[in-house]
Amino acid sequence: MVKIASYGTWTSPITAGDTSKPGGGFQWADLHGERVWWAESRPAQGGRVALVRDGVEVLPAPWNARNRVHEYGGRPFVVLAEDRVAFTHWDDQRVYVFNPDSPEPTPLTEAPERHHGVRYSDLSAGPDGEVWCVRETVTGEARTDVRRDLVAITQAGEVRVLGASHHFMTGPKISPDGTRFAWIGWNHPQMPWDGTELCVAEVGSSEHRVVSGSETEAVCQFEWEGDSLLALTDPDGWWNLFRVSPDGTRVNLAPCEEELGGPMWRLGNRWFATLSPGRYLVVRSGHLAVLDERSGTVTDVQTDLPTWAADLSVRDGVVICGAAGPTSDFAVVRLDLSNGELTYLTGGEDESPETAYLPVPVERMFGEIPAYVYAPSNPDFAGPEGELPPYVVHVHGGPTGRALPKLDSDIAYLTSRGIGVVAVNYGGSTGYGRAFRERLREQWGVVDVQDCAFVAQQLAQEGTADPKRLGIRGGSAGGWTSAASLTSTDVYRCGMVAFPILDLAGWTSEGGETHDFESRYVEGLVGTLPEAADRYRDRSPSRRAREVSGPVLLLQGLEDEICPPEQADRFAADLAGSGIPHAYLTFEGEQHGFRMAQNIKTALEAELSFYGQAFGFVPPGVPVLDLSE
Repeated sequence: MVKIASYGTWTSPITAGDTSKPGGGFQWADLHGERVWWAESRPAQGGRVALVRDGVEVLPAPWNARNRVHEYGGRPFVVLAEDRVAFTHWDDQRVYVFNPDSPEPTPLTEAPERHHGVRYSDLSAGPDGEVWCVRETVTGEARTDVRRDLVAITQAGEVRVLGASHHFMTGPKISPDGTRFAWIGWNHPQMPWDGTELCVAEVGSSEHRVVSGSETEAVCQFEWEGDSLLALTDPDGWWNLFRVSPDGTRVNLAPCEEELGGPMWRLGNRWFATLSPGRYLVVRSGHLAVLDERSGTVTDVQTDLPTWAADLSVRDGVVICGAAGPTSDFAVVRLDLSNGELTYLTGGEDESPETAYLPVPVERMFGEIPAYVYAPSNPDFAGPEGELPPYVVHVHGGPTGRALPKLDSDIAYLTSRGIGVVAVNYGGSTGYGRAFRERLREQWGVVDVQDCAFVAQQLAQEGTADPKRLGIRGGSAGGWTSAASLTSTDVYRCGMVAFPILDLAGWTSEGGETHDFESRYVEGLVGTLPEAADRYRDRSPSRRAREVSGPVLLLQGLEDEICPPEQADRFAADLAGSGIPHAYLTFEGEQHGFRMAQNIKTALEAELSFYGQAFGFVPPGVPVLDLSE
């Protein structure tokens, strides 16, 4: 029997612990021969990343297959042979090798003189059993004192520098004949979705040439195809697949106004893989598709899972990848393209909470702004007649990221208790071409704020959401937009701000409050200094902490190098004694985003209690968050 109860007071079998259960999600997937490999996060084990082969863990605790190159990390392992696997270990960032049938890892690289002072990422197999990768070396005390080299690590542990063309580089990949190698490089102030260069060099030479890309064209993935290269790049404003010949000639294999690539937040993503000569598997704006060079077409593969990760591996028509749907988060799956048979290797709907409690995202366009609406969903409850539900705008990170129509346990936790969520792909989001992405150029804190506010107001005007109970939530760049929205509009009653950027001037190479990778990101998002100094000052929420439109919940990891706690510390200090209800929760041992089970649970329960106090209901079964004024 359906109970009538105010929105926000519903009970649900989806608990905060569901977002932090063991096997918290795959990180990377790969094929070696017939065997399937992947990395898998373990929130219940302090957030470590395990290595798994054919469903069996082969790298036990305390080993942690993760690295911090660019702080976001990259592909942390490579299978060199059946009895030899190389991986990066988080604790010391060294490269280790082990035999998966008798896992006793041994170090391949030397211990750095300073903690995490030398890091390796984007590992691939080189000749003679070597590991080829990018090496990052800390050269000073500032967060931006970092140098990168392309290196080869021999079986004896000797490290040989292959080259260093740019300040940022992906790992090198050797050609099939062993005579050349290629990589992607870029320099500040470009980010890898702004402009990169695809480079080729002869093995043993320090000279390279650029065969594709520029400061305004972004190559995001490449693979060797005989003497030629296949490259995802966007000279016409959309990431399409090109063949680049040895003489530099390039041909678009299937011209389309579709995104077949994406932003390189991490090193080692694979948006395409070769099925057979002239046929390629691609991830088209999250959907799995086949590109046929002969017909020049890109055709979706019909599956029950609409969202696929940029981690494709293919062998004999069998696809291994991470995929997700409205009722299942990312899981490693096997898809046989010959008959459409889909097999879950991890997770799947059987391990999810009861489907009836999960919201089904509805894709909508609010003017030119795409969004996914997650309505309150619980078969046991309905709201009182005449009462509209509270809604929270979910702001994705990046800001060069995007919301996807997949199960999000945090969102399901809220919607199953009667709180609606709308995930907005504001101007600047990926998946809609370069022009849409560049709507945010020099407009961060303006376009993102306006787009989110417009969607929230539209939901209220159409009678979907309670206009007096609108909130906003986000982490990282989403935390910036949440804070900027609270300090520049009166749309929201409250907001959750997690590991945020709050002070633009501090989040620069000169300010010293962020890492090297993003230390000049704001030049494209806001403008260059000193010319744009007024924008930096006027848009920063840090200058207007006491002007927020309602209560604020701040969440921050204390080991965060991307958005360090200094900025959240200052914001919380400014709120103290203001009369504005607020809470500031910090988490020992957490970096950018929370990985430990108890911290994930604590943060989500605190958020629910926070909404209850701001929106005027008492959520059952969670500790009451102490709000200061």
